[in-house]
Amino acid sequence: MPPIADHPERYVLVNELHARPSARIAVPSVACFLAIKPAHQAAKRSRDKDRAHLLAMLDRHGAGHPAPDATHHTAQIGRHELKWESHTEFVTYMAYEKGAGGRPFDPARFDVFPDSWLEDAPGARLTSILFQIEEMPADRKAISEKLFDWFVPESLAVVQVVDGAAIVASDFRIDRAGHVRMAVFVRPETSGRRVGRIVQRLCEIETYKTISMLGLMRVRRMSPQMGALDDELSRLTRAMKEPGARSEETLEELLRISSELENMMVESSFRFGATGAYEALVHQRVAALREERFMGRQTLGEFLNRRYDPAMRTVKSTERRLTKMAERAMRAGQLLGTRVDVERSAQNQTLLASMDRRADMQLRLQNTVEGLSVVAISYYAVNLASYMALPVLEPMGLPRGVALALLVPVVVLGVWAMVRRIRRHFE
Repeated sequence: MPPIADHPERYVLVNELHARPSARIAVPSVACFLAIKPAHQAAKRSRDKDRAHLLAMLDRHGAGHPAPDATHHTAQIGRHELKWESHTEFVTYMAYEKGAGGRPFDPARFDVFPDSWLEDAPGARLTSILFQIEEMPADRKAISEKLFDWFVPESLAVVQVVDGAAIVASDFRIDRAGHVRMAVFVRPETSGRRVGRIVQRLCEIETYKTISMLGLMRVRRMSPQMGALDDELSRLTRAMKEPGARSEETLEELLRISSELENMMVESSFRFGATGAYEALVHQRVAALREERFMGRQTLGEFLNRRYDPAMRTVKSTERRLTKMAERAMRAGQLLGTRVDVERSAQNQTLLASMDRRADMQLRLQNTVEGLSVVAISYYAVNLASYMALPVLEPMGLPRGVALALLVPVVVLGVWAMVRRIRRHFE
């Protein structure tokens, strides 16, 4: 008996659960993260360009190439370990190097991504992060002093994560070199794989937070147009109740507004849907860190609740408003369309009544004409009949007048019967 056949997608589905494994990051280390996204139509971008850009980096260092359909790849480039991932709308590069010597958050560390290579990127920088990964000192005051030296205290968020295995901190601001700074202090006994997972979660939080904020930018661009359409829709709705309103013109304007609203919904539906998905991922990644407060500072969750969540609520409320406006325009158009149909039905009834009167008049006129035509035809028929009958009747002693008097009823009756038969034939 042959073995059972595997589903064609079985191995693909299982391997998908193990895709994008976390890096193994030693302590101390420095890491650079870069996310690249095309400005427009990112989900429909050419993945071949992303692959060509990755291969250009790998070829600089003689590193091996990924499989043609790979969505993630890890390679050694000089002193750095490079990790590349392809996502729906963007690609990410993570380069990390063992050792934390030199100035913390030195912009020169980002030189692992050469300027000439960055200029050829198939998109724009969505976000970039510099990581400073150090061993956690026993004195928490020393951590606090470093954080106040590296970050802006006003927006600084510091938390202990994954059951106290590390302390992470960031102010989520962009420094002068154009990067977001994040510090990670790790307990000595923490494994490199766990450090890699922590760093990956922080990269995902920053990336998904940034890309979901694109929904807010879309909302801000849409708001003036939505406000104008809302005012116009309200004006037309009020005009529907006014006596003497021109329903057909109002209906055309409502259809135009409805068309514009539908077009706005089509153009923004992907962005709104993606924003909701990325927001859920942000909160999921924050929950996975299992935050604990550190020295009374705000947590990542509190930072997001204060500044990020209001932006997401604005996007959701705008999406609901746009949907409700489209529904209002549709309902108003349906009501006005019904009114137009009623008005047209009344006009049609009036027209049909007028047509009935005209048909009745035409029938009467036709009957009159038929009667006159019988008389006219009979007149000429009597004359013709007299030419044939008089030469026969006069020798028989019938005067001319009597003969004509006898011919007239017979001829008229014959003509009337002939006209009636013809009319019935065409009816």
